[in-house]
Amino acid sequence: MDARLNFLAAPTAGRALKHLMSAGKALKESPLPTATQELVALRVSQINGCAVCVDMHTKDAAAAGETSVRLNLVAAWREATVFTEAERAALALAEEGTRVADAAGGVSDEVWIHAAKHYDDEQLVALVFLVSFMNLANRMNIITRQPAGAYQPGQFH
Repeated sequence: MDARLNFLAAPTAGRALKHLMSAGKALKESPLPTATQELVALRVSQINGCAVCVDMHTKDAAAAGETSVRLNLVAAWREATVFTEAERAALALAEEGTRVADAAGGVSDEVWIHAAKHYDDEQLVALVFLVSFMNLANRMNIITRQPAGAYQPGQFH
């Protein structure tokens, strides 16, 4: 599959991506645990069907020490016993925050309260921004059919 657009060759994209990459860096440096960040990024990308982001976050998570068992079970996290309660709360928030059109009420109070039991306000800010950021990245990549498979861990960090 060939990409419809080359974001790296378009001046407008270059200017916008500079800011998006800065936002991504700020999220990476947030107090939200790295493992949680990668699991959430992977789950949002799975839901949206963004192959390039699934590729990227699977490889980045593995490079950061994440196990293949946990990576393979992210899609079925509710039935898996390998995630902490905090990670499960983050994954639930990520799912409801991604499926806003499917859940007319957006993120439920129950899911928010559960996440707030495990994360402080600064971590919740990072989690909300991460879910939103991943949805943006997924949509850009899906619309332009960015191909997956060639990503090298840390390539964009």
